[in-house]
Amino acid sequence: MMTNPTGRLTQGQFSFLPDLTDEEIALQVDYGLRKGYAWSVEYTDDPHPRNTYWEMYGAPMFDLRDAAGVVQEMRACRETFPKHYVRLLAFDSTRGVETIAMSFIVHRPPTEPGFTLERQEVNGRSMRYAIRSYSADEPEGERYQRRSMGMRD
Repeated sequence: MMTNPTGRLTQGQFSFLPDLTDEEIALQVDYGLRKGYAWSVEYTDDPHPRNTYWEMYGAPMFDLRDAAGVVQEMRACRETFPKHYVRLLAFDSTRGVETIAMSFIVHRPPTEPGFTLERQEVNGRSMRYAIRSYSADEPEGERYQRRSMGMRD
């Protein structure tokens, strides 16, 4: 049984839902602001599930009180990196540390190449498995160039 029939990257909240509109994103940001969360915008062209350190777009918005500022930064990031994944993160600092309270993807590249499961036999009959993103076949900064122009291997 296939649990992700769309084949889309599923990380963070709302990952199995259709993409949120900017208005729906603003409502989520408002919710986080009411809880006292600080927001940041991040992007990457390597969406591997263990790649938790995406590039930060601008500085975290600790003193922001209006969702419009977060949405503006998100839109600017989308325009700057149209072939990357973009996500929003909300930090809860009420315990004295920055804990991620919310995280969701707000932009995807035109094509999502997906992942492959690689199997390796080691020490007798033991098996090791690894997940590799097809996008990692290309150098950083060029990972979605060929696929988005219709070129395939």
